[in-house]
Amino acid sequence: MTHIRVMTLDDYDAVLALMRQTPGISIRDADSSEATARYLQRNPGMSFVAETEAGLCGCVMCGHDGRRGYLQHLLVLPAFRRRGIADALVQRCLAALEALGIGKCHLDVLKDNDAAARYWLNRGWQLRQDIDRYSFTRPGNENA
Repeated sequence: MTHIRVMTLDDYDAVLALMRQTPGISIRDADSSEATARYLQRNPGMSFVAETEAGLCGCVMCGHDGRRGYLQHLLVLPAFRRRGIADALVQRCLAALEALGIGKCHLDVLKDNDAAARYWLNRGWQLRQDIDRYSFTRPGNENA
């Protein structure tokens, strides 16, 4: 049986291990323990993990800027896929955002992550064609 619960910083090492085991997930300096602690503190009760008797099998991080929600790092280990775990994690995030009056949520998918693109499209999320995302990274920290 899988249990969904709020992610805490105590889950950090297990979540990082999940990320390292999952193709299509990019791990950056922004995924450090310190940065994750800030994210969880800034967005309390909005990120979730899926847990079995054997340990964590999935996670998602969720936050907002006061107007829009953002999802990062939704993943479920391959052995646990097709059981509704990812959908349950996403629904918990969307419900947490809705409780704050936030009705729109964004996420990023790496261009070469076809499985993630299919997942989101099959669940009614729209691929934006009207915007381009631009990023700025301070020189000397290209993995920010």
